[in-house]
Amino acid sequence: MGKAAVLVALLAVAFIMPIQLGPHSSKAVVVYHHPRLHVKGTSVTTDYNWAGYAVVFNRSLIISVNASWVVPSVSCSSKTTYVAVWVGIDGFNDKTVEQTGIQAQCQGGRAYYSAWYEFYPAAPVSAPSSYVVKPGDKIVGWVVYNPSTNEYRTVLVDLTEGWNYTSPWTSVSGALDDSAEWVVERPAIGYGLTTLADFGKAYFNSYFTGILPPGKFYVALANGSTGNISSFNNTEMIMVNNKGQVLAQPSGLYAQGSSFYVCYGTCTTTSSGGKK
Repeated sequence: MGKAAVLVALLAVAFIMPIQLGPHSSKAVVVYHHPRLHVKGTSVTTDYNWAGYAVVFNRSLIISVNASWVVPSVSCSSKTTYVAVWVGIDGFNDKTVEQTGIQAQCQGGRAYYSAWYEFYPAAPVSAPSSYVVKPGDKIVGWVVYNPSTNEYRTVLVDLTEGWNYTSPWTSVSGALDDSAEWVVERPAIGYGLTTLADFGKAYFNSYFTGILPPGKFYVALANGSTGNISSFNNTEMIMVNNKGQVLAQPSGLYAQGSSFYVCYGTCTTTSSGGKK
């Protein structure tokens, strides 16, 4: 069975399996994945917490967005650092984010990887530790909106390890449903942003993962339109610190505007290439 067939089968199973929720401890540090924190007075592409791409719409409801990516291998020092890689809806222009992805945390010189979903501003829900995430794993994420019930659902599939992690259908108050994102993030603890982990490069979508999305598109709208990132009004996002120094930067788009990578620090080249 090919990867595409395996993916379709796993996604189908994910939508009918009983939901498996991650444990929550009141003593655990809660790491939030916030909406975009734009740097005021700068271009639309400069943010404190996001790097990657977004597509933004006017009066168009997004019914699904998906992504595939390779779990990056983080380099750890003695500092505690974090990086999250995810796909989601909203957060570019509003105060909610419906999202799912993986997170890497460096602590005591060691890297810890986990899977999660989040309907921000609600707290994230982490997958149980039995849902193993390793560097190099190929991940597929999917966020779906049902206009009839005004609810969202997320699916995260690790094709390498063979698991899927699915959220319940959830209503999110205040969600505008007007942007879709593919993001590398430095998440937040409390009201402060964490230090970004050195993730090297994070590779998104088919040109780099070899995984074609269901239906061969990454975004679907309620009006029937479908396409890749470049099919719509898209914005690249560069992550900077409070001194304006680049923390993470996306490449140009590859493969008919579907794929890209994000560099830790400044990319030596950001132009697109390959199968355009």
